[in-house]
Amino acid sequence: MRAMQLDRPGEPLRLVQRQVPVAGPADIPIEATAYSVCRTDLHVVDGDIQGKLPIVPGHEIVGKVIAVGANADRFDVGDRVGVPWLGSTCHHCRFCKMGMENLCDDAQFTGFTKDGGFATHAVARADYCFALPPTVDGPRAAPLLCAGLIGYRAFSMMGEARTFGLYGFGASAHIIAQLAARMGRKVVAFTKPGDVQGQKFARLPGCIWAGGSDETPPVELDAAIVFAPVGALVPVALAAIRKSGTVVCAGIHMSDIPCFPYALLWGERQVRSVANLTRADGDGFFAAIREVEVRTQVKCFALDDANEALARLRNGDIVGAAVLLP
Repeated sequence: MRAMQLDRPGEPLRLVQRQVPVAGPADIPIEATAYSVCRTDLHVVDGDIQGKLPIVPGHEIVGKVIAVGANADRFDVGDRVGVPWLGSTCHHCRFCKMGMENLCDDAQFTGFTKDGGFATHAVARADYCFALPPTVDGPRAAPLLCAGLIGYRAFSMMGEARTFGLYGFGASAHIIAQLAARMGRKVVAFTKPGDVQGQKFARLPGCIWAGGSDETPPVELDAAIVFAPVGALVPVALAAIRKSGTVVCAGIHMSDIPCFPYALLWGERQVRSVANLTRADGDGFFAAIREVEVRTQVKCFALDDANEALARLRNGDIVGAAVLLP
């Protein structure tokens, strides 16, 4: 198989030829048809988070099942499946026993601690994969597998917030904005100051307002999600939400949060993070988008051009989500 491999952080991915991975009894080998490029992949490549090396990144994989292990009876050969970030859990640590498998002490993560999807083939645990909506084609389905899932978990953490803000309007935000707007929520979007194109894009999925992160929104917010990996946005978001509101930090990595006055937090405001996902998050998200149509906007690249896709994501030149095709 062909794969884009990371040998050392900070270096470009290298195109390599590998043997197709050997599947275990609980696994399904997959012929990949599309894989989205996530900001987490960028953090892996840039060395912001440290995992297995060498590694094939990629954790938003759409593909066709080409075989099934003896104990992998969830899917059949020929089924289309999605492979997410959470690759497996131990089932016996205290977090798994509490139903918090996203915090498992011995979890494996696709494209980080085990080889992922920037390749023509991949192997995944069948019980951690998802059946995908038949109405969504491969390239448009790929971003749902992390941008959608993590966005949905962050969205769920805001509770019944009726009006909320999204700081950083990329792949996750453009999915959640659509879902929330069609559920009757009011969404405002914040981009980098002066990013007129990004603000225009944010209005398309149903945001009632879009502006720079240095601007004051026209409405008081019940909550906010910070998708951008910029710690300085946390006190900005706190200043925009009402008393008892929540700021959810949705990334796996963020620059340092600067010191801020306690008055911003007072009034029972909360700041919390999102860590990974659970399979229940996936079930909930895919059930939600069966009822509410969500359409992803994607920019496609060839697998061999993965470094270009990563560079453009790093530079903020992707509107929506970047997707690789084999």
